[in-house]
Amino acid sequence: MTEIQSVIIEWYKANKRDLPWRRTQNPYFIWLSEIILQQTRVIQGMSYYEKFVGKYPTIQDLAAANEQDVLTTWQGLGYYSRARNLHATAKVITHEFYGIFPNSYEKILQLKGIGDYTASAIASFAFDKPHAVVDGNVYRVLSRIFNIETPIDSTEGKKQFAYLANELLPKNQPALFNQAIMEFGALQCVPGKPNCQICPLLIYCEAHKNNKISLLPIKKSKIKIRNRYFLYHVNIDPQKETIFLRKKTENDIWKNMFEFPKIEFDSHDKMNEFCSSNKDSIDKIFSVYKHVLSHQHLHAQFVLSPNKEHFTCDNAVEIPLNELINYPLPRLIDRFLAENLSQFRNKG
Repeated sequence: MTEIQSVIIEWYKANKRDLPWRRTQNPYFIWLSEIILQQTRVIQGMSYYEKFVGKYPTIQDLAAANEQDVLTTWQGLGYYSRARNLHATAKVITHEFYGIFPNSYEKILQLKGIGDYTASAIASFAFDKPHAVVDGNVYRVLSRIFNIETPIDSTEGKKQFAYLANELLPKNQPALFNQAIMEFGALQCVPGKPNCQICPLLIYCEAHKNNKISLLPIKKSKIKIRNRYFLYHVNIDPQKETIFLRKKTENDIWKNMFEFPKIEFDSHDKMNEFCSSNKDSIDKIFSVYKHVLSHQHLHAQFVLSPNKEHFTCDNAVEIPLNELINYPLPRLIDRFLAENLSQFRNKG
């Protein structure tokens, strides 16, 4: 174990990326980076991290912001519940903890939107507490080194990998080792077919000895994908240069963000049938946009129509086109507007 620890740490010192959240022990910055980087690549997450730190330099600044502003800043990252939880937790820390971030794993874990992994990361990186950080990279490294076939998404697997990671963690430098093994998985022990011939852990790797590198780690479950079919009503006034959008208040994807009024259908055929039966009141039908989420595939049809009676407009608001930047939009809506807004401005 100690030899593996030393090899990983020495590799990290020679190969680590210079990332801003590694240059600080500020728990707010570390927490912010971890939430942003969940299922987001570092190269994409960097700009969002810098944007948030620039706009909300302290946790009190984030707490004082309005939710719409926070969602607009987060726009494009997806998983908007994370932004809402980030904002809610900033308020709790500011008002209930007097602006002081809790420094124990147990107390951090009680905060909204923070699970085992994030609590361990904050406790380790900000406060140097001996809690192993087990993310996808760590699962991959450990499963290959020790040739573990237990599914990483099983209860047994989670316990097994957590135990092994904590056993491997040097208690005198937990933050350094956690960063090192995560970086090793991100840059060296990558998914698919890594370059094992240059790996400093090659002599310890049981999966390589058994020709099982590409098979590990193992997952038992496949995500069940739900297909959804949206028909969006585009209502733009070219003379006033305004657009009608509604705020999503229901408990669904993109809550508290803005979209066009819409109807949801059970199938693509039913959506087409509706458009065919109402073709006389539809000025234009745009190509279908597909938007992929982790558990949902969205199929969106946009129509330009003066007929509003079929669409939900209970909380639609008229927004000047030049103020759209101030409103949080789902990536799907933002993409449609980016590709089509110019023709609306020129219409009439």
